Amino acid sequence: MTDTRPFAIILFGASGFTGGLCARYLADHLPAGTAWAIAGRNTQKLDAVCQQLRDAGCTRLPQTLVADVNDLDSLDKLAAAGRVVLTTVGPYVHYGEPLVSACVRHGTHYCDLTGEPEFMYNMIDRYHAEAEKNGCAIINCCGFDSIPHDAGALFTVRAMEAALGAPIQGRLEIEAAVSASGTFSGGTWQSAITAFGRPKENRDAAQRARRVLNHAYPRRAHGLPQRPHRNPDGGWLCPMPTIDPLVVLRSARALPDYGPDFHYGHFAAVRSLPKLIGGVSGIGALVLGAQVPPLRRRLLAMHASGEGPSEAKRDRSWFRVRFRAQCQGQEVVCQVSGGDPGYSETAKMLAETGMALACDTGMPRRCGVVTPVMALEDRLLERLQAAEMVFERLGQAAAQ
Repeated sequence: MTDTRPFAIILFGASGFTGGLCARYLADHLPAGTAWAIAGRNTQKLDAVCQQLRDAGCTRLPQTLVADVNDLDSLDKLAAAGRVVLTTVGPYVHYGEPLVSACVRHGTHYCDLTGEPEFMYNMIDRYHAEAEKNGCAIINCCGFDSIPHDAGALFTVRAMEAALGAPIQGRLEIEAAVSASGTFSGGTWQSAITAFGRPKENRDAAQRARRVLNHAYPRRAHGLPQRPHRNPDGGWLCPMPTIDPLVVLRSARALPDYGPDFHYGHFAAVRSLPKLIGGVSGIGALVLGAQVPPLRRRLLAMHASGEGPSEAKRDRSWFRVRFRAQCQGQEVVCQVSGGDPGYSETAKMLAETGMALACDTGMPRRCGVVTPVMALEDRLLERLQAAEMVFERLGQAAAQ
């Protein structure tokens, strides 16, 4: 990609809550002298973001660009102006594709925060081949959906390789248990309800994307049975209908390091059987309610995009994902943990992904519509660890 573009990174949607956090993170962490910009449809709101950065003492201030998802010419100019575009403007199934299309045409790397399987599948089907040809990485799911799980699975693979003292040759099973204290962002809520309300569209998009993936990555990776069961660490594990296992399995298909027979399960860790029953019932009610238009409208109105908690509340929030892996008679247990998952850490993860693409040598490892791990491999782990997200191996033993 040419270095003559005026901006290394352009952040689209900076006037929203998560976008504002991402702008602050970039202002604090971009290398000195890096030109960057924030973009949105309202000049006054963009100027307000810049003023907030000045008031916070930031010196790496962005320029501002006007762009609107309904103005294709403005998106075309935006994509042509930057090496990397980050976007927080969702739900992506409604607002994401025009920007992806512009980035692919211009060979511009793209990162988003989607947790919508339908959108991810559609982008694979419609843009993977062209993005690969044009040398750009279109990276979905660069926030809490799904970087802790995608990067954590890779970290666990590395731990298993160390335990075995050799590359993985046999069946590898990883079971992830997610615990968190915090609130979902308004954008995440909107995306989830939208996705739950479109089951047929999701199935159709998955079928189309599967043909592309089977051609591009003939290796197979499999999901573990999604049923409630006892947690070896105590309590229960409840299946989670999120995009995260889909992302992890895509990475496993692309990287031979995961071995020839990879299996992954993704669960929420709950303390007691009543909480397990409540969790399963609550998720089921949300999924069903989202498919009834009047109920879907009421659910969408509960949390608007752009809303967010106070800094004090974010500072009290946390997440933890524990990975239990078994392979060739060995068991390893790893963990990824960090702060507020819905906002602060999500903004950090999006920004770090963008900075890796814009600033690090040899990135991305793969082009096309790819996962964070497919694009950045171990460099993603290095950046997140340097950014104070904790990756640790908790234990190793002979498998039972």
